[in-house]
Amino acid sequence: MATEDDVRRICLGMPGVRERPSWGQPAWFAKTLMARLWEEGVGTVKTNEREALAAMNPDTFFWTPHHDQSPQLMLIRLERIDTDELDELLQESYRIAGGPGKPK
Repeated sequence: MATEDDVRRICLGMPGVRERPSWGQPAWFAKTLMARLWEEGVGTVKTNEREALAAMNPDTFFWTPHHDQSPQLMLIRLERIDTDELDELLQESYRIAGGPGKPK
């Protein structure tokens, strides 16, 4: 089970990532937004696999109508994934968000 603390630790471990609020929630930015807490226990990342992930596991991966205009944004129920999977998703999100270097 992943937590907000895991999101923070993984994001801040990548070169150039900064934390600042977005819509009143903690968010992490490379060149652009790479991750954000949507609500308690739910995080937002960028991915090129949103539809495939949601089709395979809709209880974990989903989006709201708010995200329809941003096809790379996906919501994740953190309690339903482990930290290794979270790390992989955040590394992809970092690359999409224009991270200044390669993630660890």
